[in-house]
Amino acid sequence: MSDVPAKRVVITGLGAVSSIGLGASEFLSGLRSGRSAAKPITAFDTEGFDHANGCEIVDFDASHWIRNLEVETLGRASQFSVTAARMAIDDAALADTDLRSGRCLISIGTTDGESRDLDQLVETEVKLGAERMDPTVTARVPAGRLSAAIAHEFGLSRVEAVTLPTACAAGNYAIGYGFDAVRTDEVDFALVGGADALCRKTFTGFYRLGTIAPELCQPFDIDRKGILTGEGAGVLLLETLESATARGARIYAEVLGYGLNCDAHHPVAPNQDSVAQCMQLALDGAGVKPEEVDFISAHGTGTKANDVTEARAIRQVFGDRTPRTVSIKSMLGHSMGAASALASIGCALALTEGFIPPTINHVETDPECSVDCVPNHAIEADLRVVQNNGLAFGGNNSVVIFGKYEEARA
Repeated sequence: MSDVPAKRVVITGLGAVSSIGLGASEFLSGLRSGRSAAKPITAFDTEGFDHANGCEIVDFDASHWIRNLEVETLGRASQFSVTAARMAIDDAALADTDLRSGRCLISIGTTDGESRDLDQLVETEVKLGAERMDPTVTARVPAGRLSAAIAHEFGLSRVEAVTLPTACAAGNYAIGYGFDAVRTDEVDFALVGGADALCRKTFTGFYRLGTIAPELCQPFDIDRKGILTGEGAGVLLLETLESATARGARIYAEVLGYGLNCDAHHPVAPNQDSVAQCMQLALDGAGVKPEEVDFISAHGTGTKANDVTEARAIRQVFGDRTPRTVSIKSMLGHSMGAASALASIGCALALTEGFIPPTINHVETDPECSVDCVPNHAIEADLRVVQNNGLAFGGNNSVVIFGKYEEARA
């Protein structure tokens, strides 16, 4: 790591591809209004499942945003990631030429990569034989394309492009990676986030685990019945405060710090102590006291195992003064590798706009969770510090702390 003193890192561009809105403005509107994306899945044949609701993105045409690549050469998740990156760059009013002239990092997290294309290839192989598999679809499969395609779209050569496969914690992992690279002056700009597309493989896996809700996702509710799978991408542009100020950029929020750990406790069950430790690592890294956190954007999947464990871990760290704890998965489902990236965009917008998004579909809070989940309606709030949790199978945990941008930070 460089001996140069760490620099302040700010968010100047947001790109949101989500089932409740495309682009930062529509995504903000969806969060404020408590929009629900739950509906029957059309991405694949759901015959044989007792229920098959999800949070699918409809009316998405990547050619509206992707300018330099042939869209058909990209899988759906890569289309999402490149689109979100283009949105973030445009939102930041950063010219492509300025991006190309700088040192860049692209860090994209994912759970499934291009598993939607793998679904199609396997189906073709089973029904028609391997010789009938589409070579164009086959070429789209490597997960590294989620980040490399962004570099190709913008014609970047002074760039590191990585894809992080730490599942549902991957978006926050990618943000932490970019934060370190920018604050230590290794890069000038970092495009960071996560992307995933709905696929039969992941839906079926969660269905066989008994964790797919029949209709709605109801995090922290006593009658919750599980997750809804979703899709999308979230990409944030990170740069130093000096860089943003010099070019007169709008600043959404500041990245204050993050924490990562992996307990390897169980393939799918979260571990309370480990989740609590990860939150404490993030707070310590950000130099933030628990009582300074104004709300937590929880992982909040809507399963009993996640909700109860996460709520208990929050109380373990925050004690009786637990911040409001919300789950935007109630609106847009679980978008896997994109989940904590989209939630991070939600945190940045909340800090900028002064509100806390709601946990919708809420009727009665589970007493085992005992959190103020801001039920059903957004509330106005003067926010200074926000925490975003990302938890994944295999014990991978990631937490990022964001702060309201203030010229002089205490």
